Amino acid sequence: MHSNLKLSLFVVLIIHFLVVEAQILPSFELNLEWKSSIESLVNSQKKISLIEKKKLLIFSLHTGYEHWTIPHSEAVMEIIAQNSDSFVTSLSKDISVFEKDQLSKYDVVILNNNCPHGDRRDIFWDILKRETSLDDQQIIKKAGQLEKNLISFVKKGKGLMILHGGIVMQNNSLDFSDMVGGSFDYHPPQQKINVKLVDPDHILVRDFDPDGFVHFDEPYFFKNAYFRYNFRPLLYIDIDEITMNRKRPNDTIKYISWIKRFGRGRVFFSSPSHNAQSYDNPKFLQFLANGLYYAAGFISCDDSPIGHNKSP
Repeated sequence: MHSNLKLSLFVVLIIHFLVVEAQILPSFELNLEWKSSIESLVNSQKKISLIEKKKLLIFSLHTGYEHWTIPHSEAVMEIIAQNSDSFVTSLSKDISVFEKDQLSKYDVVILNNNCPHGDRRDIFWDILKRETSLDDQQIIKKAGQLEKNLISFVKKGKGLMILHGGIVMQNNSLDFSDMVGGSFDYHPPQQKINVKLVDPDHILVRDFDPDGFVHFDEPYFFKNAYFRYNFRPLLYIDIDEITMNRKRPNDTIKYISWIKRFGRGRVFFSSPSHNAQSYDNPKFLQFLANGLYYAAGFISCDDSPIGHNKSP
């Protein structure tokens, strides 16, 4: 009797954590009905007429943590790209697309939740180690070259869009961190987040209500290049409003989306969203469309870095 009571209390505590503390939203399968609902929401977005469409690559490979939203995010960005009538879209989970001759075929790359395996945090290493007979030194050289190809691609004037866990793809590389604006550090429990706008008048966010929006997510925190603030932030969260599972950081503002120039190229990063339920918000879908248009060079806006003179 006593053991049953203890078990019951344990179950209640687990449920409390999952539902109240972590507030985890349920996963669901990607299906035609859901895709049709997204198409209906996206249909009203502005179309851009181009004589020659830009070539878009959506890269959705993961070797480590599998975000259940990977197929949903891929579908959403494909729908946005098709609706705009401005892109020819390719989908891939093959690292060979980062060979120089293959990458040169594209104008914009989307990194979709590309979490690697283990402490190395290098998705190219993971695949080369698993699928080739190269020795470790050859793998290091080859993985480094594929990363350099992507960095050069952006620096020479192409576009890069990073969705949520895509920022982790080469997480221990300082060069990659410099390009994308930071590296993933950790995240507190998934929870309700009050997302705020840095500048409600900025063209990329002005479809949102000026007071921001509420959604459920993993509030990503960052390291490495992030603290140079070499980007123009778009969205932020107030740390004082976040439920923490470790020591609260000293900085009270955490930026969770930004844009930046990298060489002649453009980078857009959105930490939202870990959950496909966020795509039910047409304003968030428009935000992602705006981010894609910025990366592709269709939207000109203030993308000057804030540096250390940062403010919400």
